[in-house]
Amino acid sequence: MIRTAALALALVASPAFASSHYHAQPVAKPAAAKLVLRDTVWKCGEAGCVGTKSNSRPATVCAVLAKEVGSLRSFTAFGEPLRAEQLEKCNARAN
Repeated sequence: MIRTAALALALVASPAFASSHYHAQPVAKPAAAKLVLRDTVWKCGEAGCVGTKSNSRPATVCAVLAKEVGSLRSFTAFGEPLRAEQLEKCNARAN
């Protein structure tokens, strides 16, 4: 648990993730460590995925990610988590 928390802190604190606007916790670890989906660059690891700013609505960004990596436990955009019904709709797009 401490290792996971330290990794999450290291990811968020690193310069590459300084501009992260989205945070997602997939149910299963994605196969790829880096994904480019539409206009969002995602970096994924043990602590989840973080993504750069997108011009799309958060619900759309969530759905595109879920379609690629599968169901998500959580999705946060600009510090605000999606409501349960929004996350459920997002996960409906999961492969």
